[in-house]
Amino acid sequence: MSKLELKNLYDDFRDAKVIKTLAKEIEEDAKKLTQKINIMEVCGGHTHTIMKYGLLQLLPENIDFIHGPGCPVCIMPKERIDHAYILSQQKDVILVTLGDMIKVPGSNGSLQDARSKGADVRFVYSPLDTLKIAKDNPSKKVIFYAIGFETTTPMTAVLMDSVIKQGIKNIFFHINHVTVPEPMRVLLDDEDCQIKAFIGPSHVSVITGSKIYEEFPRDYGTPVVVSGFEPVDVMQGISMIVKQFIEGKCEVGNEYQRAVTREGNTQAKRLIDKYFQKRDHFRWRGIGDIAKSALELKDEYKEFDAEKIYADILPDNKIDDHKLCICGEILKGKAKPMDCKVFGKACKPNSPLGSCMVSSEGACAAYYKYGNLL
Repeated sequence: MSKLELKNLYDDFRDAKVIKTLAKEIEEDAKKLTQKINIMEVCGGHTHTIMKYGLLQLLPENIDFIHGPGCPVCIMPKERIDHAYILSQQKDVILVTLGDMIKVPGSNGSLQDARSKGADVRFVYSPLDTLKIAKDNPSKKVIFYAIGFETTTPMTAVLMDSVIKQGIKNIFFHINHVTVPEPMRVLLDDEDCQIKAFIGPSHVSVITGSKIYEEFPRDYGTPVVVSGFEPVDVMQGISMIVKQFIEGKCEVGNEYQRAVTREGNTQAKRLIDKYFQKRDHFRWRGIGDIAKSALELKDEYKEFDAEKIYADILPDNKIDDHKLCICGEILKGKAKPMDCKVFGKACKPNSPLGSCMVSSEGACAAYYKYGNLL
């Protein structure tokens, strides 16, 4: 597909007339609602779309957004970031990770700080780039620090598969992949929960299938609509949610039918299941320990597991955020960035106090970048 064809494709999903038409439709439907609907967009990508295109300003007062914990960088606790920092400092180690991790501060500093002190830290767009780095540096231990939700997990699995099939001995893994349904469940179980519906992330759902959300209408009476990340997608997703409330329905909807099926990518899921298993617990920044909410390498692949190989130097203590940072409350949907006393003051993208400002998908970063639209 040419750049022009790609641009024309995106233009269809950013058409102002279509967005305004959907806004009018939502406004008319919202008059029939008997309650306020707080919709949590699980993924930070949706948050940025909402802010960038001013979608909140197009909605009636009885529809509001709650920003969720769907940013893999934002939810990474400081002690896990410290693991990356410490590993990067080891002799003959090259630490490889995805670009969003560069500025996230741990208790010792960020990976950017580590690199400024001489650590060999490299950032890649694709995990498979790690193969070339390892082959070009056979005397080094190359550690891939893997992050992300179900969206990026298949590529880590492909890297693992390639390492084994090619007999590469100097690539190791520090796995930080997390999964979507478990934190959604924890948020709904909170006695102060204000969430009435979810917009589900389309990129995750392409892999998992929409069926992972079926428990929420069934067990919690909370509808979920899977939506794409373009503004027309989001507005259509909101419209589908509103119509469910009007019609007395509660189900999983799929706005993103052009890529998401109920079953998802079965081949990718098989590869994930081949190499990964659920961790007993994983601590989510600002939320706490969530059982079975993250992945780790299966025991038969422990020879590749950097977390086990370097267990004696990697801390397992819990490290709290800056006392003025309210990222935890933002990730739970209990506060918005502008409720924070240091937002846009002491905490800015070039001097972040919390992860929600660091990550390109973080809610604070979105409000800071597009806050003039409010």
